[in-house]
Amino acid sequence: MKFNPFRSACTHGAVLLVLACVCAAARGDGRKPHKPAVKLRTQLVLLGTGTPNADPNHSGPAVAVVVDDVPYLVDSGPGIVRRAAAAEEKGVTGLAMPNLSRVFITHLHSDHTVGLPDLIFTPWVLGRTEPLHVYGPPGVRSMVDHLEKAYQEDVRVRLDGLEPANTTGYKAEVTEIAPGEVYKDERVRVTAFAELHGAWKYAFGFRFDTPDRSIVISGDTTPNPKLIEVAKGCNVLVHEVYSATQLARRDPVWRRYHKSAHTSTYELAAIANQVQPKLLVLYHQLYWGATDADLLREIGKAYHGRVVSGKDLDVY
Repeated sequence: MKFNPFRSACTHGAVLLVLACVCAAARGDGRKPHKPAVKLRTQLVLLGTGTPNADPNHSGPAVAVVVDDVPYLVDSGPGIVRRAAAAEEKGVTGLAMPNLSRVFITHLHSDHTVGLPDLIFTPWVLGRTEPLHVYGPPGVRSMVDHLEKAYQEDVRVRLDGLEPANTTGYKAEVTEIAPGEVYKDERVRVTAFAELHGAWKYAFGFRFDTPDRSIVISGDTTPNPKLIEVAKGCNVLVHEVYSATQLARRDPVWRRYHKSAHTSTYELAAIANQVQPKLLVLYHQLYWGATDADLLREIGKAYHGRVVSGKDLDVY
């Protein structure tokens, strides 16, 4: 058989490559060293990133902080229950219907609360036995009382009819909150702080401290020194935003409103530079024709940390 120098060189090279990989593995200095995945105890799930606009791709504002498969919800925008079911299908097992028993309401704007009757009653129909615990601003107790009255016939028929409904899961227990610690258990500490949202007397943001993460959720607000103080150095800051460049296309009356009630991309960049979160997540985005890339580009002019524009069912 004739000697083939090309084949010999290839064979020799392959042997050297295998030996190099073996040596690298032994030394632990391969080009792509294996790093064992660290399973976080805390998941942040965007159940809805929308606004009052009826956008089918963005359900109403709702966020879940899931710790050791126990969910803590923030806001109850339209679509919250079905988005939770979709997140469970994607693998967030803590968002199973019987587990949806705690919600923290930032303020009483309709786009943040019209999912509340769904959250009170649907998980009960699907097996929840614990009452829904609602933490929110003054006025939320009256809202829940009226919802319970509105659905009292539904509850009566389910309890007295042929359905195997339990007698506890349809109830709601309400705590009206003020700034400071509003909830604590073995998994999480929740701190409320006052936000600045237009004409609303009571509007809150929330900080969640868990065994492995700190997560701050802004709610609706204009730039707020208190948020900067509370959020400084957190792992994740979830903050509302609108496109600064597109605002100029709005009618003057709307420009005035949005400046008094919400936070622009340029303002958020300044906030993030002071907070320095490990991750900035945009939600409740007002696009007005802009794209997620546009929002990121606007923020990136002044802020160079890690930032993403959130989408429904994103998990961080």
